[in-house]
Amino acid sequence: MPKGYWVSAYRAISDPEKLAAYNKLAGPAVQAGGGRVLSRGVRVVAHDAGIAERTVLIEFDSFEQAVAAHESAAYQEALAALADGVERDFRIVEGID
Repeated sequence: MPKGYWVSAYRAISDPEKLAAYNKLAGPAVQAGGGRVLSRGVRVVAHDAGIAERTVLIEFDSFEQAVAAHESAAYQEALAALADGVERDFRIVEGID
């Protein structure tokens, strides 16, 4: 079964306090949903139309698990804490089987 991944690229952080509140809630929510943080870095080399920005990569055992973790009450609480504190590109993608 193909794995699932959360890919989140932070375009701008306008409220570091909201991001800190989100991180405090999101970490346990991700772990409870079966996610494993593979990368949480600000060290990025971008090519083509890419932008060198903070990028987070989280792996789940399946695409369905990744979607369910995002929809969980615990993660939704984290998103509410984040609100408009950042501008980010967030995607859930399916890995190759």
